[in-house]
Amino acid sequence: MRTAAANSFQPADIATKIAMTMRQMGVIGLPRNYEIFYEICTGSNDALCDDVRALGPMPTQDQLDGIGRKYFAGTNGRNVLEEARDQVATKIEEVMSLLRRERSSLEKYGSILGKTSGGLNSQITQDILLRIVGIMSAATESTLEQGRQIETSIIDKSAELEKVKVTLEEYKKLADTDPLTQIWNRRAFDRAVASIYDTEKGRMFSALIIADIDRFKDFNDRHGHPVGDRILQIVADIISSNVQPGMFVARTGGEEFAIIGEGMSEEGISRVAEAIRTAIEAAPFVSTDTGMSYGPVTISLGICMASEAAGPEDLYIKADRALYASKVSGRNQITRHSSLVDGKARKNWFIYRKD
Repeated sequence: MRTAAANSFQPADIATKIAMTMRQMGVIGLPRNYEIFYEICTGSNDALCDDVRALGPMPTQDQLDGIGRKYFAGTNGRNVLEEARDQVATKIEEVMSLLRRERSSLEKYGSILGKTSGGLNSQITQDILLRIVGIMSAATESTLEQGRQIETSIIDKSAELEKVKVTLEEYKKLADTDPLTQIWNRRAFDRAVASIYDTEKGRMFSALIIADIDRFKDFNDRHGHPVGDRILQIVADIISSNVQPGMFVARTGGEEFAIIGEGMSEEGISRVAEAIRTAIEAAPFVSTDTGMSYGPVTISLGICMASEAAGPEDLYIKADRALYASKVSGRNQITRHSSLVDGKARKNWFIYRKD
């Protein structure tokens, strides 16, 4: 849900508004702080806005971290990531220590061989030979045993490092996952949309769909946020079920979703968008407890090909303009940016409100 003030901003203005708001409140420009103030400036989380407002005009970093832990499950992985990095450093140092011990053992063994070789230059008696055999046998057995111990220890350390690696991967995924819908979040989307322009193939054959649930504020107002959250989860599942394998699906904030398609024509990405639209329109949104219907639920979509935009930010803005055109034309429809007159919707862009 977005406030009227937030809705008056174009996507290009949001980043500026966030930076200005954070600066006015004395907030450090950390990624986790940006995530909080993105929600504030887009008005997509009223409870979060109220909690931050209660902190006063100059919140501390500890207070903001508390907000982050409350509303963004992915942020909770930060301390775990730091701890995991410490574990990796510790395990690597332990392995290096083992290797130093092995080197010392081999150097000692080499020294024994050298001294024994020197003794062979003197007159050899049976007693000397027996002593040499005993020394060599003991030194060899000791060195082999040391090697076996170090091999076992390195195997153990490698297993421990693998566990740390798995933990890191789990929390990395958690940090990029929307906790409510379990699809990618805005942080992951920003990286994915930027990567489109890393290659000429991506620029020429990729597309972005921006989708927004119609009149979502009404659902929250009539039925409460728990019902609104459940609708978001169902819509996310329907979108994920109606895209092609490998397509990127994210919740980018509030009731807005984004889909990135690679290697697709405008006709192909339009078919995907239409499949999503019709599936949501036809889906029953019914309470499993009471049987009450919350529908109908519809969604509006905007499409822009990457080749029509100068870069990631421009691509997002143009897809969002196409979405706006769908909204002002009656909702529950798809608009291609290429179909807009001079790249602009026919109605005033500044009165756009997603609801």
